[in-house]
Amino acid sequence: MKKIINAPEDILPEMVDGLVRSYPNLLKQVDGTFVVARNDDNISKKVGIISGGGSGHEPLHAGFVGQGMLDAAVCGQVFTSPTPNEVLAAIKEADQGEGVLMIVKNYAGDVMNFDIARDLADLENIKVEQIIVDDDISVENSEHTQGRRGVAGTILVEKIVGAAAEKGYTLDQLVDLGNRVIKNTKTIGVGLEPAIVPEVGKPGFEIADDEIEYGIGIHGEAGYKRQKLVPSKELVEEIFGKLESDFGSVKYKKFAVLVNGLGGTPLMEQFIFMHDVLDKLAEKNVRVVFSKVGTFVTAIEMAGVSLTLLEIQEDSWSEYLHSDVTTTNW
Repeated sequence: MKKIINAPEDILPEMVDGLVRSYPNLLKQVDGTFVVARNDDNISKKVGIISGGGSGHEPLHAGFVGQGMLDAAVCGQVFTSPTPNEVLAAIKEADQGEGVLMIVKNYAGDVMNFDIARDLADLENIKVEQIIVDDDISVENSEHTQGRRGVAGTILVEKIVGAAAEKGYTLDQLVDLGNRVIKNTKTIGVGLEPAIVPEVGKPGFEIADDEIEYGIGIHGEAGYKRQKLVPSKELVEEIFGKLESDFGSVKYKKFAVLVNGLGGTPLMEQFIFMHDVLDKLAEKNVRVVFSKVGTFVTAIEMAGVSLTLLEIQEDSWSEYLHSDVTTTNW
């Protein structure tokens, strides 16, 4: 195992400290916690937006804390849900008296601990609601979930909901908006090489040099099919076919498109993949109103990409995706 670390047990505190000290004008660490919060003077009175989860998926979630997206993000240990008390600290930090919305990825530990934190916040008279992101259509159930997993589509949800909160949406309006966006967001990933969790010191799964796995999860969970490596265009044919089938039809519709690197994939390859995705969408007469390519939701250093399609049901969704934000990684 080769990693630029000091000790596995120090990864989380040193990472969080390095992040907030790198961007002190934007971020701060809530004392005694691993919560990263906004540190600016432009916070309007609004519903607070928080998210979080296990570390190892950077820049998710802390990289999207800032004006226009999240007010706070709670960081757990690598691939491990943050504790309810840590989530409660994020809730308190984000609360401005208008309530707090939690954006939670659909993993058993996250759902349970965020739900407990909501109950704890209720005891302190803080109104909290949650929406659960389950955009990964590749696997209905996995070792961590009941239902579909939450993956790269999470950042599109955070972006739209965050922009709507800045516009003055109420907590109930944000819950309704978030659930409608989630319903229309679908993702599939493909893995080429595994990642190594530092505390374990060995790859999370084995895959041959000439193999790929469709539908792999962001913790290295199994996908739905393994096969020999094929060119990018054939990857797109497979993944797009699954996504289109789940949508029912994509012809003549408006979509946001996100190509996400899983941690070890060069931008060169991501742009080649997006080239083929956009060609495929053009064949279907899809109107692409928003597109983004980059490394946003990772599995440490796993090689691979994911494709997220969001069907734009309302013009405001496109407006909110394009609105300005002040974060470190959007």
